[in-house]
Amino acid sequence: MIRAPRLSVFRSAALAALALAAGLAVAPVQAQEPDLIFRKSTVWKFLTPDDKLATYGIDDPVVDGVACHYTVPERGGVKGMLGVAEEVSDISIACRQIGPISFKRKFEQGDVVYRESRSLIFKKMQIVRGCDTKRNVLVYLVYSDKLIEGSPKNSTSTVPIMPWGATNEAPRCADFLS
Repeated sequence: MIRAPRLSVFRSAALAALALAAGLAVAPVQAQEPDLIFRKSTVWKFLTPDDKLATYGIDDPVVDGVACHYTVPERGGVKGMLGVAEEVSDISIACRQIGPISFKRKFEQGDVVYRESRSLIFKKMQIVRGCDTKRNVLVYLVYSDKLIEGSPKNSTSTVPIMPWGATNEAPRCADFLS
């Protein structure tokens, strides 16, 4: 999934122009957007938006019964207000089983569950999924990557696949790896 929720019209047009100039296809924004749960101000700014922490919820598009919540910092100030601030890479994630788990299709280790832009063109945040086949556990990793120098900041969450309700059997994630 690709997402750029804080892109202004100007930034979207600039990204499209850069992509066309580079000869790249512009990927359409997917229909599923994360749900904003809440924002909390962390740094007060005079006359401009405050710096905030924003917590979002998203459902895994391939695995029914799993939801992830992640928190990202959002810059305020003039750059944040105009949508041109480069966001910092500190992102946390927690994923949980919220119902019976079922797989819609096969997936590969490290498949992207969700992606969003964290700067005008150089940084993006990604949530990827894997399967610990030995323990029958889904593993979710959130990280940001920067085109030029990368980023070591990351967070991991795991979801053990457990029976839900009256059933005593849980699917095995290994059966759905490509």
